[in-house]
Amino acid sequence: MKIALLQMVSTPSRETNLEHARRLLGEAAAAGAELAVLPEYFCLMGRRDTDKLALGEDFGAGTVQGFLGDTARALGLWIVGGTLPLKSAEEGRIFNSSLAFAPDGACVARYDKIHLFYFSDGREHHDERRTVASGAAPAVFDLPSRDGHRWRIGLTVCYDLRFPELYRALSRLGAELLLVPSAFTHTTGAAHWEVLLRARAIENLAWVAAPAQGGSHENGRRTWGQSLVVDPWGSVVAQQRAEGEGVVLFELDAQQTARCRAQLPTLSHRVL
Repeated sequence: MKIALLQMVSTPSRETNLEHARRLLGEAAAAGAELAVLPEYFCLMGRRDTDKLALGEDFGAGTVQGFLGDTARALGLWIVGGTLPLKSAEEGRIFNSSLAFAPDGACVARYDKIHLFYFSDGREHHDERRTVASGAAPAVFDLPSRDGHRWRIGLTVCYDLRFPELYRALSRLGAELLLVPSAFTHTTGAAHWEVLLRARAIENLAWVAAPAQGGSHENGRRTWGQSLVVDPWGSVVAQQRAEGEGVVLFELDAQQTARCRAQLPTLSHRVL
């Protein structure tokens, strides 16, 4: 199954971001991708953390969800909308949600980011907890690919990457492909991005695909980028090293997953 990871440098303008996403999704479809994955907050990187509250959508209806469903249908493409803000019951907070859409435009899975980012080193300070409500459960969906294999895909987001227990839970649910749409800061990305992604792949003998925000944003933030694909043995098999927009394409091999799991059957050796 050919997948496409879309790297973006999103702005405070939802309409501009959707226009850029539409173009990148078109490139992915033209290149033969079956699944295209957008980065975290692909639809908005606001000037202030609170900007996303005004764009929070009811689940099942809204501008961004309409865009994702319509584009999936128009391109005949599976699309995972990195993340978008969905309304929560908590006043002043939204869910940071990843939604999967089938080629018929139907939303087939929803994952609300569980682990909320906090970082402070004296120069940079980020606290997602002020505006985001935490999700409560892992989520997977099945994608029957053109090659006849039915892929089980696990949804995660950015800071989740630091919590291996979530990925183990997805593995127990049968996930063979783990998605990690992200907006890693340049500071933490330089230190930890690649090694964490490779670790999650090795631990679960699964493919890991991580599309990222990558570049300098209008709000002054700089994100790491390096959208990449890791195979079940932990090798980086495709990536975009440069900052800026781009499409990373790779053909996943389900038989490689099976070979790795037969060669080193650690998933069957679990004790805890």
